[in-house]
Amino acid sequence: MLNTLVSHGLHRIADVVLQNLNESTGRGLMILTVTAVLLSLESPFARKEGRSRDYRQSYLANFGMLMFNDTLLSILSVTSLWAIASRYSGWGLLSGIQDVGVKALLSFVLLDLTLYLWHRANHQFDGLWRFHKVHHSDRVMNVSTAFRLHGVEVFLTVAVKALFIVVVGVDATLVIANEALITLCVLFHHARIHFRGERLLGRLAIMPYLHRTHHSVVRAEHDSNYGAVFSCWDRLFGTLSEAEPEVLGLFNVPGQNLLALLKFGFARNAPAMPARTVISGYPLHAMIAEAAYYRAERRGFAPGDDFRDWLEAEREFRHSYPRS
Repeated sequence: MLNTLVSHGLHRIADVVLQNLNESTGRGLMILTVTAVLLSLESPFARKEGRSRDYRQSYLANFGMLMFNDTLLSILSVTSLWAIASRYSGWGLLSGIQDVGVKALLSFVLLDLTLYLWHRANHQFDGLWRFHKVHHSDRVMNVSTAFRLHGVEVFLTVAVKALFIVVVGVDATLVIANEALITLCVLFHHARIHFRGERLLGRLAIMPYLHRTHHSVVRAEHDSNYGAVFSCWDRLFGTLSEAEPEVLGLFNVPGQNLLALLKFGFARNAPAMPARTVISGYPLHAMIAEAAYYRAERRGFAPGDDFRDWLEAEREFRHSYPRS
């Protein structure tokens, strides 16, 4: 009896793994195709061309990170995580819904909400931001920026999705299908394009102009627009911003190659400018950054007080140099 149950369980896991591998191959081809199309559209419809060197460095580092993460996940046998989650997917919130269409729609909306909350958590908790800042370190935004993710963050995101399968009660294959659609949306809103009607569509979904704000060097701007597909979550929770960023990336963080990005995920958290601070008509970002750096240095660069360092430095300059 016990041998029969074990054998059945192993066959079940093997079937799920093989099915996920086949779907993963098809999903990969679809994502690469869409990426190629968006890349071809970026040049003629670019917002700001920027320096060609920055874009070359961005493309090389981001596609290198894509290949590294795919290899890493294969070595870690992440498909087994999906298999285990699928084994317990019949116990979740939507498990009692028989209508396939309704279940698929609800699971898509709930997955998008989950990814919004997960993305927001990556900005609010220093332990998660330590790795998520790799994504924000790109000095230019283009479709390949969507692949600029540290391996630790990728693995944690897979774990969150596996937990989602169990809690919500949907089959792993449905989550993979939904994830493929969401990935296409993520590729699109990272693309360096703009078009007529973009702001109108932004009332419903995250458009490139909204996600561009999210990649601003200014912290008040990049702590916004966390949505993957729908913009309603940002509107509902008060995190929507339509500001036009002046500079992208992280303050005082240069362009990086693949190896530097991997190391950067384990480095101390890089601060972003908390706000545009102009005193007597002169921008003091660099001076505030230096003052905040010395504060961080005195406490041994321990994480958790980056934002406070910035506020104290800014308060000091406001007191010393009042607005004219």
